[in-house]
Amino acid sequence: DEELSKTFDFAVDKGVTFFDTAELYGLGRSESLIGKFRRQDKPIQVATKFAALPWCTSRNDVVSACRKSVARLGEPIDLYQVHFPNAWSNEAYWEGLADCVDLGLVKNVGVSNYGSEAVRAASAALAKRGVKLASNQIQLSLLYRCALDNGLKSTCDELGVKILAYSPLGLGLLTGKYDADHLPSGPRSKLGKELYARPEYPAALSTIQAISKAHGDVPLTQVCLNWCIAKGTVPIPGARSIKQAEQNIGALAWSLTNEEVKALDDVTSKLPPLVPPETSPFPKQSLDTKLVMFDS
Repeated sequence: DEELSKTFDFAVDKGVTFFDTAELYGLGRSESLIGKFRRQDKPIQVATKFAALPWCTSRNDVVSACRKSVARLGEPIDLYQVHFPNAWSNEAYWEGLADCVDLGLVKNVGVSNYGSEAVRAASAALAKRGVKLASNQIQLSLLYRCALDNGLKSTCDELGVKILAYSPLGLGLLTGKYDADHLPSGPRSKLGKELYARPEYPAALSTIQAISKAHGDVPLTQVCLNWCIAKGTVPIPGARSIKQAEQNIGALAWSLTNEEVKALDDVTSKLPPLVPPETSPFPKQSLDTKLVMFDS
């Protein structure tokens, strides 16, 4: 907790004002820590997420969970999101989000891991309640470009729904920390082994490294984050240490040129998605309405 507290204070002192969490992260512990760490002298905005678990099927489940999150965070929630689609009852969640707004528990609402069809449906349902769908938090990185290629990003842009990009560093595989001889542990080891063995990967890495060098040998992470920013999204990288926070924040000090964005697109578009969307554990379709909920 002490290291996390120092990292949080460092980020806030450097001007970071937005933090994303969820009730599932540490089963409420992450929210409690943010509630403990937040400071009155430098207000922050906090986004958190409702866990759309199979047994949570009513709008009241959303409100109940939201009240508990507010209690842990210590203040009304700036952005309350449905963490992932369920196989049913998704419409009830949208009503629950609107109820949370009406009750003054939250200021804005969003969704996460929603595909184009689901975003349109959620936006329309919330609009009937006079509530704007503010965001869709999805996986997006140089190694996972699906939302750019399948129309999801265009749908969000059309509806004025901001994309929050999670895993913007390709699950850490683009940080420069790992390579074919130094793989991460756990499930990422297999992903890393497959990525680093692909014949298209060296060209992608060389391009990222060249851009890093052109901007003063900045960390590779900053190239990745600035690509997400150049695509009109808000990347939300994690940070467990002051060093990681400092590297992430440093991305805001410079930006990619149009030519650099194109160069990155040219080399990474040849790579397959880091994790094929069809293998995702999220329900692809709502069983009760047949609405396509997840596409990338």
